[in-house]
Amino acid sequence: MMKKAATRGTRTGFTTGACAAAAARAATLGLISGHVPESVECVLPNGDLVNFTVLNGLSDGKSAHAMVIKDAGDDPDCTDKAHLTADVFLRQDLPGKIILSGGVGVGTVTMPGLGLEVGTAAINPVPRKNIAENVRAAALSLLDETGLEVRISVPQGLEMAKKTLNARLGILGGISILGTTGIVKPYSTAAYRASVVQGVQVAASLGLGGVVLTTGGRTEKFVMEEMPDLPAAVFVQMGDFLSYAISAVIRHGIKHVVIGGMVGKLTKIAQGETITHAGRAEVDTGLLAELAAAIGVNTDICNDIRHAETARYASERMEQLGLVTEFHTALAERVVHTLNSRYCDQFSLHVLVCDFDGRKIAEAICP
Repeated sequence: MMKKAATRGTRTGFTTGACAAAAARAATLGLISGHVPESVECVLPNGDLVNFTVLNGLSDGKSAHAMVIKDAGDDPDCTDKAHLTADVFLRQDLPGKIILSGGVGVGTVTMPGLGLEVGTAAINPVPRKNIAENVRAAALSLLDETGLEVRISVPQGLEMAKKTLNARLGILGGISILGTTGIVKPYSTAAYRASVVQGVQVAASLGLGGVVLTTGGRTEKFVMEEMPDLPAAVFVQMGDFLSYAISAVIRHGIKHVVIGGMVGKLTKIAQGETITHAGRAEVDTGLLAELAAAIGVNTDICNDIRHAETARYASERMEQLGLVTEFHTALAERVVHTLNSRYCDQFSLHVLVCDFDGRKIAEAICP
């Protein structure tokens, strides 16, 4: 995979999902032509077209095999150099369909709360869609005659998973296939922290008195759609680095802060964490149970939430009860309370909450 040289510490990489999609596309092309290409262009979830090097290509007319090695860029990711492997098989019993499954080293979901069906491979929704789209684009008319089964494997996945929280989250047997854009930004590096501080500085220089802090690309897109009149330079993807962003806000005298996020990161902020990376802070599900109880949820469900491993579980239970807005409003209000207590009302706050599809579900404003 060829990339232009970048300053050390800031080089982006590719997600496991993007690499899996590239391997699957290459294997599909090999199934059709009888020869797996040595490189393949793959469309990422964000729309970028990227060329990936393909290894271990094999095709026998009924199935094909391809592998792409993940390059995480300058992000210290435990899945860096993972071998994302795709095997594509003809399924003449399922014409027109693409079936996605997990092989060796891809975890299996054993608990609710992850947005995936229990018993299925731990391949998140966006990568699932992206893999299928790339396979369909490569297969073209072949799908008029037959279906395809795509099996994603990661030979080192079981060992890599030991360095993650997967087992505690009920993902057993390997890693998760992740990625909402296809691109890995070095969120865990000093260079990225510096870019957050610089972003706040740029926002301050506009003289508008405000900044919008988001936890990633999906939440940034959501808030941009909610606030279309704001210039792009006001928006800063703070990632996991709330403390650095807020320190810069105070240093530059910014008086109005908008925070956009989803339930997981917002819960960590509400509980007082200022570095919200998964490896640094666990979600306080007891806090979520407390918020649920405050809006009238019964004790049994609150106990289930308290003993869950993810914030998403609480969100899904609230959806079942028809209390999505009430619950997430309470969470947003707790974020406001926590930050006001910590920073002594040095700025006004507006917290916007979106669901996992980027749709607004709640907000809280403190003037």
